[in-house]
Amino acid sequence: MDLQDAQCVHAVAYAGDGQALGTGRLLPDGHIGRMAVRRPWRGAGVGSLLLNALMDAARQRGDTQVVLAAQLQARPFYARHGFVEEGETFMDAGIEHRQMRLRF
Repeated sequence: MDLQDAQCVHAVAYAGDGQALGTGRLLPDGHIGRMAVRRPWRGAGVGSLLLNALMDAARQRGDTQVVLAAQLQARPFYARHGFVEEGETFMDAGIEHRQMRLRF
């Protein structure tokens, strides 16, 4: 948690037994962050459900775009959802990232 959490829209995916499978958040400025899916559930559509829920929330509140910092290995996932890479690769928490944007 951080100081921005209270202002964010949060999405959490749960299994039938109540176990959290993944999460993500939409910040007030249109950035999507903290996307994470538990390893056993990756590739099962959980990430897409979360991302689509956050994009829908952004559209509903009138945002014209969303932006995120994608780990390099996750770029194909976001590209399949219409995100386009921008700028140079940068380091965040010791992991290479690239900014990606989707305009509605």
